Amino acid sequence: MKLSRMAAPIAALVLAGLTASACAPPSTGSTDNAATKDEKSGTLRVWLFQEVNNKPKEQVVDGAVAAFRKEHAGTKVEIEYIPVETRAQRIKAAFNDPKSAPDLVEYGNTDTAGYVKDGGLADVTEEFGAWDEAKDTDPTAKQSVTVDGKIYGAPLFVGVRALYYRTDVFKELGLSAPKSQAELISTAKKIHKAKPSLYGLAVGGAYTYGAMPFVWSNGGELADESGGTYKAAVNSPAARKGIAAYTSLFGDDNCPAAKCAAMGGNATVTAFASGQAAMAIGGDFSHQAVEAGTVKGKYAVVPLPGVRAGSIAPAFAGGNNIGVLRSSSHRTLAVDLMKSITGKDTQAELFDAMGFLPTYTDVLAASAQKQPFVAPFVKTLGAGAKFVPASAGWSQIDSSLVLPTMFQEIISGRKDVAAASDDAAKKMDAAFASAG
Repeated sequence: MKLSRMAAPIAALVLAGLTASACAPPSTGSTDNAATKDEKSGTLRVWLFQEVNNKPKEQVVDGAVAAFRKEHAGTKVEIEYIPVETRAQRIKAAFNDPKSAPDLVEYGNTDTAGYVKDGGLADVTEEFGAWDEAKDTDPTAKQSVTVDGKIYGAPLFVGVRALYYRTDVFKELGLSAPKSQAELISTAKKIHKAKPSLYGLAVGGAYTYGAMPFVWSNGGELADESGGTYKAAVNSPAARKGIAAYTSLFGDDNCPAAKCAAMGGNATVTAFASGQAAMAIGGDFSHQAVEAGTVKGKYAVVPLPGVRAGSIAPAFAGGNNIGVLRSSSHRTLAVDLMKSITGKDTQAELFDAMGFLPTYTDVLAASAQKQPFVAPFVKTLGAGAKFVPASAGWSQIDSSLVLPTMFQEIISGRKDVAAASDDAAKKMDAAFASAG
């Protein structure tokens, strides 16, 4: 989900998923809709997320709605912008009460599997497959609307993280941007030793999606899937290597545990933007915040390096999607409006207006040509971003802070990597099992 503008979860900026119980059987096909009607006129209701600066988004959406209405005379569209903080309650209530439900909803991509389990989203596999523009959808973005091989919406934008670093500090110390994970860690510690007032690399014990590239680049996974069933893999040897690498950055030689163990993604970016850190792992969505900080004009961005020199660490692909509710009595119209709001022209305009990264490979490339700051993020996405397990159990894992707890136990010294990752794996397996 969105890792910034959406209340940064993401946010971590990643939207924390809700732990929902199934309130209806999941959709089983494109023609299996909970509604018995497919009205070809009337009023479509749409819920979109309220942004911090929402006016530009409204203008772009209004344009997409106007284009839709030209093709659908007699159809009205009502847009409501809902607070991200209360989206979980609103959307779950809509699933339980079709009369109050919208026809279309914006949702964080980490919520997909949970919403499908709840029976709230319509299966649009057939329509998505027949949509000409959809063939250019980035594979990872497409994965974020896919559960058990079926598609439940269309990606609206994607967000990935890369490495922000202080060019003035690096020049003063005669350093160059790190090209491997080991070099990243050693560079961070060199900087802190030379400049004790600076974190070499700002890291956070509660920054799940900043930590995951270390796990993935070492060959680890969050979970393994077999036959639609997930089993935790954070305690595998490869994952433990990544966990050990990330947690090695907490301490008096880089980012003191007393200050950094509780930090999340927003706090690490704020530390960088305010001049307290020489490096930080931030998203394309962090650009405006950094530009507004004291480091403006004194930083650059490169892809976060992987284990092998010159490689790029896999990043988490956050972002938002637009889905049609199964309860909609205007299914065909709702799908057409979904295409208009998530289509190439709209995504290009959303990039210009809000900085949201497009989910189409060709539109993304064109955006990078217009705005050079986007290039490292496009390169990161192209190198192969990763996504969370497509299980409703992920919402419970995320909201229960299973992974931050694991990192913090290691950072504090209460447990070693093996014990902490074993405990985290048990909690994850319980969540996967309860989700079915």
